[in-house]
Amino acid sequence: MKLTLEVLKRRIDVAAKRTPADLVIKNGKVINVFTREILQEDIAIVDGYIAGLGSYEGKQTIDAAGNYIVPGFIDGHVHIESAMVTPAEFSNVVLPHGVTTVIADPHEIANVSGLAGIDFMLKASEDIPLDVFIMLPSCVPATPFENAGAELSSTDLEDLYAHPRVIGLGEVMDYPAVMQNHEGMLKKLKGASSKAKYIDGHAAGLNADGINVYMSAGIRTDHECINAEEALVRIRRGMHVMLREGSAARDLIALLKAVNEQNARRCLFVTDDKHLDDLMNEGSIDHNVRMAINEGVDPMLAIQMATLNAAECFGLKHKGAIAPGYEADLLFLSDLNTVNIDRVMKNGKLAAEGGAIKHPAKTNMAPAPSIIDSVKINSLNFEDLKIDIGEGNANMIGIIPNSIVTKHLVEKPDSLNGYFQPNPVKDYLKLAVLERHKNTGNLGLGIIKGLGISSGAIASTVAHDSHNIVAAATSDEDLLVAINHTAKIKGGLAVVQDGIVLADLALPIAGLMTDRDSAFIYDRLSELNQALRKIGCSMLFNPFLTLSFLALPVIPELKLTDKGLFSVKTFHHISVAEQTLH
Repeated sequence: MKLTLEVLKRRIDVAAKRTPADLVIKNGKVINVFTREILQEDIAIVDGYIAGLGSYEGKQTIDAAGNYIVPGFIDGHVHIESAMVTPAEFSNVVLPHGVTTVIADPHEIANVSGLAGIDFMLKASEDIPLDVFIMLPSCVPATPFENAGAELSSTDLEDLYAHPRVIGLGEVMDYPAVMQNHEGMLKKLKGASSKAKYIDGHAAGLNADGINVYMSAGIRTDHECINAEEALVRIRRGMHVMLREGSAARDLIALLKAVNEQNARRCLFVTDDKHLDDLMNEGSIDHNVRMAINEGVDPMLAIQMATLNAAECFGLKHKGAIAPGYEADLLFLSDLNTVNIDRVMKNGKLAAEGGAIKHPAKTNMAPAPSIIDSVKINSLNFEDLKIDIGEGNANMIGIIPNSIVTKHLVEKPDSLNGYFQPNPVKDYLKLAVLERHKNTGNLGLGIIKGLGISSGAIASTVAHDSHNIVAAATSDEDLLVAINHTAKIKGGLAVVQDGIVLADLALPIAGLMTDRDSAFIYDRLSELNQALRKIGCSMLFNPFLTLSFLALPVIPELKLTDKGLFSVKTFHHISVAEQTLH
């Protein structure tokens, strides 16, 4: 609600007990995240805001019946597109898990559709129960070593900063551009800083010297730490460290080793990229809180990290606490240790109960035609798929289960007449990344080890961050079928075996999302998982999630783009057959 003189007067009158509150919550155990103590006080609410704590009367009363009352959880860094649903459906999924606010970076759809994609996400997140704040994508494309569907300059972003829900510049992942003072990057950093906006980092693999560079550039967060040592370096330099537990990147347990009473206020929880089925099965930030508690973190501290810390990191002055003048985003927990959420209130109104949304939001706009028509590829033939490796060793990508980091392996795979031959027994598969935005015909080919497919192929248009078609296969025949099918369905996921499509999920919105509801998508994901098992996947980790990060050339050590095999250590493309830099 817009703050007018009348609204302000009403809030003060309720606080002063001159007029009754709209709603009073009684008999709750109120979690005070400022002091980390439990208070037995009424909560007086008017116009969706908390007016007072103490003893109050209201037009309506809710008996909390001894429930713990905690602030709504905040996801400090998320890509809604990774859940494959629109913002409205995302809201329906995460609100029952206690997430009332998210800081979203739409760089996935921006890398496909540019400004039209950002505009879609802004408009599609209007008038939904979930509060969605936007960090503008800083790296479209993510690096100059791949081809994305768009390119955004500081000038392109300039006018968007005026939007009331745009609060900053999203994860800066092009470290060389920052380090070497590239003019385009400097203009983006200056554009955000000059408007007092926040700047998110993406400091994968950076040491203390690299963090010095990022902090000097005005970058204040990082969600890419993978161990306690990296987290401590960033905290000591003044960064906020985001403790991530997503679907592919599960770093929370390792990072909690860095958290203590002295530095916890610099830590917050994020999901970053989390698939819909994981959100529905595990939860969102509530899952992070639960994991932290299970690892020995005091429940009050874990809740503080999920609420106040995130709010203060992004200057959300009316969020993250139960206090006068704060929004009445409240969770009713029957148990503090298990974070069992009975009810969720958003702006003082019941939003979810018993794990179910009360009033489902609906997608309120159709994407532009250019967003729907985003897959454009040339036809491929078997000759295009050959990888010349000679008779010697080859550079190949080594999969690390449940991590987006890979290993740079140098091994001798099978070959025939000098060309690579997949060998499922040794877990050597062919990997392809095909440019799909402008029909350039660019095709990168490589070898991966550790994906765990014994037959067939998988393909997807979800390939961070440029979102070209990425596919892995045990045969060229199935590789072609999988690639062509993802194009036929205007983007999405597909599993193929012996030339037959076993399962798919169409994602026609930029090749990343669908406007179908979560129940439909969940069922299709279940079918895909069944198909994955049929082609031999152990499902100890999700192959599609792993596949989606194999084309991201800002995460160590070796990745594949539409321009070829890429060494993140040297920031150069390299040959599959040799280690000579191009």
